[in-house]
Amino acid sequence: MTVLVTGGAGYIGSHTCVELLNDGHEIVVIDNFSNSHPESLKRVKEITGKTFHTYPIDLLDKEGLERIFLEYEITSVVHFAGLKAVGESVSEPLWYYRNNVIGTIILCEVMKRNNVKNLVFSSSATVYGEPDAVPIPEGSLLKTTNPYGRTKHMIEEILRDLHVADPDWSIALLRYFNPIGAHESGKIGEAPQGTPNNLLPYISQVAVGQLDELKVFGNDYETQDGTGVRDYIHVVDLSIGHVKALVKVKNEKGVHTYNLGTGRGYSVLEMVKAFEKASGQQISYTILGRRPGDIPVCFADTRKAFEELGWRAERGINEMCADAWRWQWRNPEGYPSIETDKQTSLEKESTKFFVPPKQEKVLNE
Repeated sequence: MTVLVTGGAGYIGSHTCVELLNDGHEIVVIDNFSNSHPESLKRVKEITGKTFHTYPIDLLDKEGLERIFLEYEITSVVHFAGLKAVGESVSEPLWYYRNNVIGTIILCEVMKRNNVKNLVFSSSATVYGEPDAVPIPEGSLLKTTNPYGRTKHMIEEILRDLHVADPDWSIALLRYFNPIGAHESGKIGEAPQGTPNNLLPYISQVAVGQLDELKVFGNDYETQDGTGVRDYIHVVDLSIGHVKALVKVKNEKGVHTYNLGTGRGYSVLEMVKAFEKASGQQISYTILGRRPGDIPVCFADTRKAFEELGWRAERGINEMCADAWRWQWRNPEGYPSIETDKQTSLEKESTKFFVPPKQEKVLNE
Protein backbone atom coordinates (compact mmCIF):
# COMPACT_ATOMS: atom_id res chain seq x y z
CA MET A 1 0.00 0.00 0.00
CA THR A 2 1.78 3.12 -1.24
CA VAL A 3 0.97 6.82 -1.30
CA LEU A 4 2.07 8.65 -4.45
CA VAL A 5 3.25 12.19 -3.66
CA THR A 6 3.38 14.48 -6.69
CA GLY A 7 5.68 17.46 -6.30
CA GLY A 8 7.12 15.83 -3.20
CA ALA A 9 10.49 17.58 -3.45
CA GLY A 10 8.92 21.01 -3.02
CA TYR A 11 8.59 23.05 0.14
CA ILE A 12 5.26 21.69 1.40
CA GLY A 13 5.71 18.35 -0.35
CA SER A 14 9.01 17.54 1.36
CA HIS A 15 7.66 18.39 4.81
CA THR A 16 4.57 16.27 4.13
CA CYS A 17 6.79 13.37 3.07
CA VAL A 18 8.39 13.57 6.53
CA GLU A 19 5.01 13.45 8.27
CA LEU A 20 3.71 10.62 6.06
CA LEU A 21 6.81 8.52 6.72
CA ASN A 22 6.70 9.25 10.44
CA ASP A 23 3.05 8.16 10.43
CA GLY A 24 4.02 4.78 8.95
CA HIS A 25 3.07 5.30 5.31
CA GLU A 26 5.08 3.99 2.38
CA ILE A 27 5.54 6.64 -0.28
CA VAL A 28 6.84 7.11 -3.81
CA VAL A 29 7.61 10.62 -5.05
CA ILE A 30 7.46 12.14 -8.53
CA ASP A 31 8.77 15.64 -9.26
CA ASN A 32 10.07 17.37 -12.38
CA PHE A 33 12.36 19.55 -10.21
CA SER A 34 11.40 22.70 -12.10
CA ASN A 35 11.13 24.62 -8.82
CA SER A 36 12.48 22.10 -6.32
CA HIS A 37 15.65 20.13 -5.65
CA PRO A 38 16.53 16.43 -5.18
CA GLU A 39 18.58 17.36 -2.11
CA SER A 40 15.37 18.04 -0.16
CA LEU A 41 14.36 14.38 -0.48
CA LYS A 42 17.80 13.17 0.52
CA ARG A 43 17.36 15.21 3.69
CA VAL A 44 13.85 13.81 4.24
CA LYS A 45 15.50 10.39 4.40
CA GLU A 46 18.07 11.69 6.88
CA ILE A 47 15.35 13.17 9.10
CA THR A 48 13.13 10.08 9.10
CA GLY A 49 15.70 7.30 8.73
CA LYS A 50 13.44 5.80 6.06
CA THR A 51 13.86 5.20 2.33
CA PHE A 52 11.61 5.66 -0.68
CA HIS A 53 11.94 6.02 -4.45
CA THR A 54 11.80 9.28 -6.38
CA TYR A 55 11.24 9.64 -10.13
CA PRO A 56 11.93 12.76 -12.26
CA ILE A 57 8.54 12.67 -13.99
CA ASP A 58 6.37 15.57 -15.14
CA LEU A 59 2.59 15.32 -14.75
CA LEU A 60 2.24 16.04 -18.45
CA ASP A 61 4.10 12.76 -19.13
CA LYS A 62 1.17 10.34 -19.11
CA GLU A 63 3.30 7.33 -20.08
CA GLY A 64 5.70 7.99 -17.22
CA LEU A 65 2.82 8.23 -14.77
CA GLU A 66 1.32 4.99 -16.07
CA ARG A 67 4.56 3.14 -15.40
CA ILE A 68 4.60 4.32 -11.78
CA PHE A 69 1.11 2.92 -11.23
CA LEU A 70 2.10 -0.36 -12.87
CA GLU A 71 5.22 -0.73 -10.73
CA TYR A 72 3.70 0.19 -7.35
CA GLU A 73 0.51 -0.71 -5.53
CA ILE A 74 -0.66 2.91 -5.28
CA THR A 75 -3.74 3.31 -3.09
CA SER A 76 -3.84 7.11 -2.63
CA VAL A 77 -2.34 10.27 -4.11
CA VAL A 78 -1.30 13.48 -2.38
CA HIS A 79 -1.09 16.03 -5.19
CA PHE A 80 1.21 19.05 -4.75
CA ALA A 81 2.76 19.37 -8.22
CA GLY A 82 2.06 22.73 -9.83
CA LEU A 83 3.24 26.25 -10.49
CA LYS A 84 2.43 28.57 -7.60
CA ALA A 85 3.49 32.23 -7.98
CA VAL A 86 0.63 34.74 -8.18
CA GLY A 87 2.61 37.45 -9.96
CA GLU A 88 4.11 35.03 -12.46
CA SER A 89 0.66 33.62 -13.22
CA VAL A 90 -0.55 37.11 -14.16
CA SER A 91 2.25 37.46 -16.73
CA GLU A 92 2.26 33.82 -17.88
CA PRO A 93 -1.34 32.57 -17.62
CA LEU A 94 -1.20 29.95 -20.40
CA TRP A 95 1.81 28.30 -18.78
CA TYR A 96 -0.14 28.04 -15.50
CA TYR A 97 -3.31 26.68 -17.08
CA ARG A 98 -1.39 24.08 -19.08
CA ASN A 99 0.82 22.91 -16.23
CA ASN A 100 -1.65 23.00 -13.34
CA VAL A 101 -4.98 22.14 -14.95
CA ILE A 102 -3.97 19.80 -17.75
CA GLY A 103 -1.39 18.13 -15.52
CA THR A 104 -4.09 17.36 -12.95
CA ILE A 105 -6.46 16.02 -15.61
CA ILE A 106 -3.74 13.65 -16.83
CA LEU A 107 -3.07 12.52 -13.26
CA CYS A 108 -6.77 11.80 -12.68
CA GLU A 109 -7.05 9.92 -15.97
CA VAL A 110 -4.19 7.66 -14.94
CA MET A 111 -5.64 7.21 -11.46
CA LYS A 112 -9.02 6.28 -12.92
CA ARG A 113 -7.48 3.78 -15.33
CA ASN A 114 -5.71 2.12 -12.39
CA ASN A 115 -8.71 2.24 -10.06
CA VAL A 116 -7.05 4.59 -7.57
CA LYS A 117 -9.69 7.00 -6.31
CA ASN A 118 -8.33 8.52 -3.09
CA LEU A 119 -6.89 11.99 -3.62
CA VAL A 120 -5.70 14.81 -1.36
CA PHE A 121 -5.38 17.97 -3.45
CA SER A 122 -3.21 20.98 -2.67
CA SER A 123 -5.59 23.88 -3.26
CA SER A 124 -5.24 27.43 -1.98
CA ALA A 125 -7.01 30.21 -0.13
CA THR A 126 -6.57 32.26 -3.31
CA VAL A 127 -9.79 30.64 -4.54
CA TYR A 128 -11.67 33.00 -2.22
CA GLY A 129 -10.33 36.13 -3.91
CA GLU A 130 -11.16 39.25 -1.93
CA PRO A 131 -13.49 37.90 0.78
CA ASP A 132 -16.70 39.61 1.84
CA ALA A 133 -15.84 38.95 5.48
CA VAL A 134 -13.15 37.31 7.61
CA PRO A 135 -12.53 34.77 8.99
CA ILE A 136 -13.33 32.92 5.75
CA PRO A 137 -15.41 29.72 6.00
CA GLU A 138 -15.25 26.98 3.36
CA GLY A 139 -18.73 27.88 2.10
CA SER A 140 -17.69 31.39 1.04
CA LEU A 141 -18.20 32.54 -2.52
CA LEU A 142 -15.22 31.66 -4.73
CA LYS A 143 -14.04 34.64 -6.77
CA THR A 144 -10.31 34.41 -7.24
CA THR A 145 -8.45 37.45 -8.57
CA ASN A 146 -5.50 35.90 -10.47
CA PRO A 147 -4.71 33.03 -12.89
CA TYR A 148 -2.91 30.96 -10.25
CA GLY A 149 -6.01 31.02 -8.06
CA ARG A 150 -8.22 30.27 -11.05
CA THR A 151 -6.22 27.12 -11.81
CA LYS A 152 -6.91 25.93 -8.27
CA HIS A 153 -10.60 26.80 -8.57
CA MET A 154 -10.88 25.04 -11.93
CA ILE A 155 -9.22 21.93 -10.56
CA GLU A 156 -11.57 21.89 -7.57
CA GLU A 157 -14.56 22.00 -9.94
CA ILE A 158 -13.06 19.25 -12.12
CA LEU A 159 -12.62 17.05 -9.05
CA ARG A 160 -16.19 17.71 -7.93
CA ASP A 161 -17.46 16.73 -11.39
CA LEU A 162 -15.31 13.59 -11.21
CA HIS A 163 -17.01 12.56 -7.98
CA VAL A 164 -20.48 13.27 -9.41
CA ALA A 165 -19.69 10.99 -12.33
CA ASP A 166 -18.24 8.29 -10.06
CA PRO A 167 -19.19 8.47 -6.34
CA ASP A 168 -16.42 6.00 -5.47
CA TRP A 169 -13.95 8.88 -5.62
CA SER A 170 -12.88 10.25 -2.26
CA ILE A 171 -11.24 13.67 -2.46
CA ALA A 172 -9.98 16.24 0.04
CA LEU A 173 -9.55 19.81 -1.17
CA LEU A 174 -7.13 21.55 1.19
CA ARG A 175 -7.20 25.33 0.94
CA TYR A 176 -3.91 26.55 2.37
CA PHE A 177 -3.44 29.98 3.73
CA ASN A 178 0.24 31.12 3.98
CA PRO A 179 2.76 28.39 4.83
CA ILE A 180 5.98 29.55 6.50
CA GLY A 181 8.62 28.10 8.81
CA ALA A 182 10.71 24.97 8.34
CA HIS A 183 11.40 21.61 9.92
CA GLU A 184 12.89 22.04 13.38
CA SER A 185 16.05 20.20 12.28
CA GLY A 186 16.93 23.04 9.92
CA LYS A 187 17.55 20.44 7.18
CA ILE A 188 14.59 21.27 4.93
CA GLY A 189 12.79 24.54 4.29
CA GLU A 190 11.61 26.93 1.61
CA ALA A 191 14.29 27.47 -1.03
CA PRO A 192 12.86 29.58 -3.88
CA GLN A 193 14.86 29.96 -7.06
CA GLY A 194 15.77 33.58 -7.74
CA THR A 195 13.99 36.39 -5.91
CA PRO A 196 11.35 34.94 -3.57
CA ASN A 197 7.67 35.51 -4.34
CA ASN A 198 6.52 34.90 -0.77
CA LEU A 199 7.03 37.13 2.26
CA LEU A 200 8.94 34.97 4.76
CA PRO A 201 11.67 33.63 2.47
CA TYR A 202 12.15 37.21 1.26
CA ILE A 203 12.49 38.49 4.84
CA SER A 204 14.83 35.66 5.81
CA GLN A 205 17.07 36.25 2.79
CA VAL A 206 17.35 39.91 3.79
CA ALA A 207 18.23 38.82 7.32
CA VAL A 208 20.97 36.47 6.13
CA GLY A 209 22.39 39.02 3.69
CA GLN A 210 21.33 37.43 0.41
CA LEU A 211 19.07 40.39 -0.42
CA ASP A 212 19.52 44.06 0.46
CA GLU A 213 15.98 44.91 1.52
CA LEU A 214 12.41 43.72 1.61
CA LYS A 215 9.96 45.17 -0.91
CA VAL A 216 6.59 45.80 0.75
CA PHE A 217 3.82 45.97 -1.83
CA GLY A 218 1.30 48.53 -0.62
CA ASN A 219 0.84 50.42 2.64
CA ASP A 220 -2.54 51.96 1.87
CA TYR A 221 -4.80 49.01 2.62
CA GLU A 222 -7.51 49.39 5.27
CA THR A 223 -5.52 47.46 7.88
CA GLN A 224 -3.90 48.42 11.20
CA ASP A 225 -0.67 49.60 9.56
CA GLY A 226 -1.72 49.81 5.91
CA THR A 227 0.06 46.62 4.84
CA GLY A 228 -1.62 43.39 3.77
CA VAL A 229 -2.80 40.91 6.41
CA ARG A 230 -2.45 37.15 5.96
CA ASP A 231 -2.98 33.95 7.92
CA TYR A 232 0.49 32.40 8.33
CA ILE A 233 0.66 28.69 9.18
CA HIS A 234 3.71 26.62 10.11
CA VAL A 235 4.54 24.22 7.29
CA VAL A 236 4.76 21.29 9.72
CA ASP A 237 1.23 21.97 10.98
CA LEU A 238 0.11 22.17 7.37
CA SER A 239 1.81 18.86 6.56
CA ILE A 240 0.13 17.13 9.50
CA GLY A 241 -3.16 18.38 8.06
CA HIS A 242 -2.44 16.36 4.91
CA VAL A 243 -1.91 13.20 6.93
CA LYS A 244 -5.23 13.79 8.69
CA ALA A 245 -6.96 14.42 5.35
CA LEU A 246 -5.51 11.21 3.94
CA VAL A 247 -7.14 9.26 6.75
CA LYS A 248 -10.43 11.02 5.94
CA VAL A 249 -10.42 10.11 2.25
CA LYS A 250 -9.52 6.51 3.00
CA ASN A 251 -12.47 6.16 5.35
CA GLU A 252 -15.19 8.31 3.76
CA LYS A 253 -16.12 8.80 0.12
CA GLY A 254 -17.07 12.24 -1.15
CA VAL A 255 -15.49 15.62 -1.73
CA HIS A 256 -14.29 17.18 1.52
CA THR A 257 -13.11 20.80 1.63
CA TYR A 258 -11.00 22.21 4.45
CA ASN A 259 -9.25 25.45 5.28
CA LEU A 260 -5.78 24.93 6.72
CA GLY A 261 -4.71 28.05 8.58
CA THR A 262 -4.42 29.38 12.11
CA GLY A 263 -7.55 31.52 12.16
CA ARG A 264 -5.80 34.84 12.73
CA GLY A 265 -3.96 37.32 10.55
CA TYR A 266 -0.67 39.25 10.77
CA SER A 267 0.30 42.26 8.67
CA VAL A 268 3.51 42.42 6.65
CA LEU A 269 5.08 44.82 9.13
CA GLU A 270 4.04 42.66 12.09
CA MET A 271 5.82 39.76 10.40
CA VAL A 272 8.92 41.90 9.92
CA LYS A 273 8.99 42.70 13.65
CA ALA A 274 8.41 39.05 14.63
CA PHE A 275 11.26 37.91 12.40
CA GLU A 276 13.58 40.60 13.73
CA LYS A 277 12.87 39.30 17.24
CA ALA A 278 13.47 35.67 16.24
CA SER A 279 16.66 36.32 14.28
CA GLY A 280 18.21 39.26 16.08
CA GLN A 281 18.67 40.90 12.68
CA GLN A 282 17.32 44.21 11.44
CA ILE A 283 15.16 43.91 8.32
CA SER A 284 15.47 46.85 5.95
CA TYR A 285 12.42 47.45 3.77
CA THR A 286 11.00 49.87 1.23
CA ILE A 287 7.36 50.55 0.41
CA LEU A 288 6.20 50.08 -3.19
CA GLY A 289 2.80 50.22 -4.85
CA ARG A 290 0.27 47.44 -4.59
CA ARG A 291 1.03 44.21 -6.48
CA PRO A 292 -1.50 43.03 -9.11
CA GLY A 293 -3.77 40.28 -7.78
CA ASP A 294 -3.13 40.95 -4.08
CA ILE A 295 -5.94 41.49 -1.58
CA PRO A 296 -6.00 43.44 1.73
CA VAL A 297 -6.96 40.84 4.35
CA CYS A 298 -7.23 37.06 4.33
CA PHE A 299 -7.46 34.63 7.24
CA ALA A 300 -9.25 31.35 7.82
CA ASP A 301 -12.20 29.96 9.68
CA THR A 302 -10.67 26.61 10.69
CA ARG A 303 -13.49 25.09 12.71
CA LYS A 304 -14.44 22.50 10.08
CA ALA A 305 -10.93 21.00 9.97
CA PHE A 306 -10.95 20.69 13.75
CA GLU A 307 -14.43 19.17 13.89
CA GLU A 308 -14.00 16.67 11.04
CA LEU A 309 -10.26 15.96 10.98
CA GLY A 310 -9.32 16.60 14.59
CA TRP A 311 -6.70 19.01 13.28
CA ARG A 312 -5.65 22.48 14.34
CA ALA A 313 -2.47 24.52 13.97
CA GLU A 314 -0.31 24.18 17.09
CA ARG A 315 2.71 26.38 16.33
CA GLY A 316 2.63 30.15 16.87
CA ILE A 317 4.23 33.02 15.00
CA ASN A 318 7.38 33.06 17.14
CA GLU A 319 8.05 29.38 16.44
CA MET A 320 7.32 29.89 12.74
CA CYS A 321 9.87 32.68 12.49
CA ALA A 322 12.48 30.90 14.65
CA ASP A 323 12.30 27.76 12.51
CA ALA A 324 12.42 29.77 9.28
CA TRP A 325 15.50 31.61 10.56
CA ARG A 326 17.24 28.37 11.64
CA TRP A 327 16.75 26.93 8.15
CA GLN A 328 17.96 30.09 6.41
CA TRP A 329 20.94 30.63 8.72
CA ARG A 330 22.13 27.06 8.20
CA ASN A 331 21.38 27.13 4.45
CA PRO A 332 21.98 30.75 3.38
CA GLU A 333 21.82 29.88 -0.32
CA GLY A 334 19.12 27.23 0.04
CA TYR A 335 19.92 23.83 -1.42
CA PRO A 336 23.03 23.36 -3.58
CA SER A 337 23.07 24.82 -7.08
CA ILE A 338 20.17 23.48 -9.10
CA GLU A 339 22.07 23.37 -12.39
CA THR A 340 25.23 21.62 -11.21
CA ASP A 341 24.09 19.54 -8.26
CA LYS A 342 20.88 18.29 -9.86
CA GLN A 343 22.76 17.00 -12.88
CA THR A 344 25.36 15.34 -10.66
CA SER A 345 22.60 13.70 -8.62
CA LEU A 346 20.86 12.40 -11.71
CA GLU A 347 24.08 10.99 -13.12
CA LYS A 348 25.62 9.52 -9.97
CA GLU A 349 22.65 8.49 -7.87
CA SER A 350 20.17 7.18 -10.41
CA THR A 351 19.52 3.65 -11.58
CA LYS A 352 17.49 2.51 -14.55
CA PHE A 353 13.95 1.67 -13.67
CA PHE A 354 11.82 0.59 -16.61
CA VAL A 355 12.74 -1.45 -19.64
CA PRO A 356 12.72 -0.13 -23.24
CA PRO A 357 11.26 1.36 -25.34
CA LYS A 358 11.40 4.22 -22.83
CA GLN A 359 13.42 4.34 -19.63
CA GLU A 360 13.06 6.45 -16.53
CA LYS A 361 15.50 7.11 -13.74
CA VAL A 362 14.87 6.62 -10.05
CA LEU A 363 16.74 8.82 -7.60
CA ASN A 364 17.95 6.92 -4.57
CA GLU A 365 19.69 9.67 -2.63
